[in-house]
Parts: sequence; structure tokens; C-alpha cells
Amino acid sequence: MPSGPTGRPATIYDVAARAKLSIATVSRVLQGTGPVSAKARARVDQAAQELNYVPLRAARSLAVQRHEAHGLVLPDLAGPFYGDLLMGYERWAGEHGQSVVITVTHGNPDPRRTVMDLAGRVDGIVVHGNALDLPTVQGLRKAGVPVVLIAHPPVTGCDSVRSESAASAEHLTTRLLEHGRESLLFVGDPASSYDVSERYAGFAKAHELRGMQVPKPVRVPLTEEAGRTVAEKMLQATTSSQKKRPDGLVCANDELALATLTTFATKGIGVPGEIVVTGWDDVMAARYVSPGLTTVRQPMAELGRVAAERLHERVTGVRTRARNDVLATELVLRDSCGTNRGMQAGTPQ
Repeated sequence: MPSGPTGRPATIYDVAARAKLSIATVSRVLQGTGPVSAKARARVDQAAQELNYVPLRAARSLAVQRHEAHGLVLPDLAGPFYGDLLMGYERWAGEHGQSVVITVTHGNPDPRRTVMDLAGRVDGIVVHGNALDLPTVQGLRKAGVPVVLIAHPPVTGCDSVRSESAASAEHLTTRLLEHGRESLLFVGDPASSYDVSERYAGFAKAHELRGMQVPKPVRVPLTEEAGRTVAEKMLQATTSSQKKRPDGLVCANDELALATLTTFATKGIGVPGEIVVTGWDDVMAARYVSPGLTTVRQPMAELGRVAAERLHERVTGVRTRARNDVLATELVLRDSCGTNRGMQAGTPQ
């Protein structure tokens, strides 16, 4: 929605008036040119944020022309997940004459400013997960920028595309419990993303429905290094204290799971005999590691494809009302969980 004092999009003059600074000073701050005091920079940043200011070239382009470009904002590019997502997105965009401008927010000291500048060079923006905070997403919408969210809870006025997580995680966890596992741990931080919070919610529900206490999650990043560390600490703790070792790890992604699985193998711990390990995503390595990794396959390339299509619909005016798409996932059973090896089972209806 417009943010200026007369109902129009905010301009640099509005920002200068709100910040009580000269146009020249505001311009230097917004363009990153010339010396500016920290105090002046803070006043301009606050004014721009309050007004949901988007550079003039963006407001002009949104009104009278199209760039034929999409902005794709990701929290990171590490790991196999983003490669498949990008492939699906760029394939659809390319087939429909759209170029893609990618921005990564990890390590960026001011992602809001970067993304507002990006808004001036593209027709709309797709945001994955927690790449941007909620106020910035809402600021883009208030500035009139079409926004599609991937793996993010719905936000008013924005389209969203995500994979189903909670029911799949409940189904997987229930299966492990029904096959005699009594001490499962969830590995991954539910606070790190909406998807992980949904996976932990499904894990918790499976325990609650059986009248079992819900174990607290092992809050670690979704990285190989974290997976190795979790496995090593678990082995050290059980060796030093003779404490009973958990008999299963439900990992929030395949990187964690593959790292724990291979660490156990190097230490002589039998998987699935002594402990079961499951992951999430079904990356290529999951089917080739030994034992094969039980995981939940989510349609990563399809997530990208649908997001590109949804943004194009909003940019071109084919659709004006926001929609929320939830794509199905599939439980893939392999040897690492020790139940019905080699079989596949879809998520429960």
C-alpha cells in the first residue's frame, strides 16, 4: 500500500522531511556515497523504514514498465538444498523470459537496505525462509512490491509456497516408535526456520499421542559439522557416564543425518542395529550412503518452479489475490531406520 503523506509511494523528499536532513545528505546515505555521520545515517535509515521507502526507480518501474527480472532472496547458498531450488526456479523463469537476480543475506550487515535496493531492479521478490525478518517483508508489500515466500508462514498480502512437514514428521516418528524405539532425539533447532519448527511439532505430536514425554530438541545448525559434533558428544557422554544412549535420531535435514551416520560408522556403532538415523530432503547422497538413509523427500525443484510461477502471476496481474500452496512430501524408507527396508511410503492422507 502507498506510504507517502498523500497516499502515493514515499519519495526521497519524504525521507528527508521525516529525517529532518537535506536531500543531499539523504542521497549520500541511500546511495552509499560520500562521508555521512553515523547519527545522520541512523536517522535516514529509521525514516526510510517508517515510510517503507523504495528507490524511485523501483516505484517508477512498478508503475509504467517491467524489468522482466525476478529477485530471489536466500539466507545462504551452502548445502545441496538450494541447488535444486534454484534449478527449478530458473528453469521456469527462463522458459518465460524472466531473468533472476539472487541475493544472499547471510553475513550481510544490512539486508533490508540491500533488498530495498534490489526492489528497484526487479518486478517482484521471492524470499526463502528466514532470509529476511518479518518487518522487512511487510515493508516490501507496503511499498507495492509483489512478494512470494518459500518455506515461510503465510503473511497477509504475500503468496507463499512450502512443503508439508508436520504430518510427515509425525508419520516418520510414529513408525520408529511402533518398531520399538523408545528414546528418540530430534536434532535441529526449531527456532531456525518455519519448516524445522513444523518437523519438530510432528515429532512432538507422535510422542504425545502415545502418552510419552516429548524430548527437548538438540538445538544445532543444519550443517555437517553440527551433525558430527552431535554424534561425537553423544558417544563421549554415554562412554564416560554409562548413561543409556538414545536409540534413534530424527534429524531436521539430510546434512545432519549423513554426518551423524558416517560418524557412528567410523566409531563402530551399528546403524540401524544400535541406533537409527533419519533425515529430511532426500538429497542424492542419501540413496548411496551405506546404510541408505531413511528420509522425507520434499519437492525442492518444484518449490522453486511454483514460486516463480506465482510471482509471475502477481507481476503480470493474472491474479491479484494471494494464495498459499502446500506441496506434498514423501517418506522414503531405507536401511538406516531398520523398518521395512527398501520400501517407500507416502505421507499419510
